[in-house]
Amino acid sequence: MTNVIRFTKMHGAGNDYIYVNTMLYPLENPQALAVKWSRAHTGIGADGLVLIGRSDVADFSMRIFNADGSEAMMCGNASRCIGKYVYDKGLSAKRAISLETLSGVKRLVLSVENGKVAEVTVDMGIPVIRQKELTLEAGGMKYTGTAVSMGNPHFAVFIEDINRIDLPAAGPLLERHPYFPDRTNVEFVQVMEPDKCRMRVWERGSGITLACGTGACAAAVAGMITGKTGRAPEIIMDGGSLRIRWDEAAGKVFMTGGAVTVFEGEIEEKGI
Repeated sequence: MTNVIRFTKMHGAGNDYIYVNTMLYPLENPQALAVKWSRAHTGIGADGLVLIGRSDVADFSMRIFNADGSEAMMCGNASRCIGKYVYDKGLSAKRAISLETLSGVKRLVLSVENGKVAEVTVDMGIPVIRQKELTLEAGGMKYTGTAVSMGNPHFAVFIEDINRIDLPAAGPLLERHPYFPDRTNVEFVQVMEPDKCRMRVWERGSGITLACGTGACAAAVAGMITGKTGRAPEIIMDGGSLRIRWDEAAGKVFMTGGAVTVFEGEIEEKGI
């Protein structure tokens, strides 16, 4: 039996995923479909697959599967895109939406222009500082950074010149370093100005991506606690920029940025 699944391709700062409303199109094997559909030449092409579903504790739920089929705890860029998806498609008229993720319920505040969502601010919660200054050796090189959890693990390394980092070489070695038994996301960050940073990212399970929302938050937190940035930096990535604010009173990190619908489509699958 062949089923037709409707999907939406969306991106946040270039971090692109395939979005499926599982309330209409339930998927039994999202891990395998994430691998198949994420391939650039034989599939749809994306950093992974995002499932939008019902929730008993929030307005909607989100599950994220990376391009290698592994399931992620949280994705800031995908959260913003879900805010746009559910509002623009009329699934919710709210401008403040709660979203259930594997790292807890997140709050989304939508900025609407001409009836469509233009930006979304996500309450990313309170960061967990695993280690302020951590030096790891990989591939004969030493990297000193900060281990931060934003609901998923990150290793943020500040460097003088981001153009000199060999991300395809360093990224996978640090992702799978023995210090991180469950692997980690890796960010390399250059401070351009006190409140402006340039960042490149190697995402756990996806490799090099154009942006990472939780990674931008982790980089901002790492910059603040090591005295390299203020509390509200702009993080500029290969695919765009995000505005991050670490609220001193609440202790929470807030992320603001755009969300873009690229195209809609249908794909046929057997036995789903």
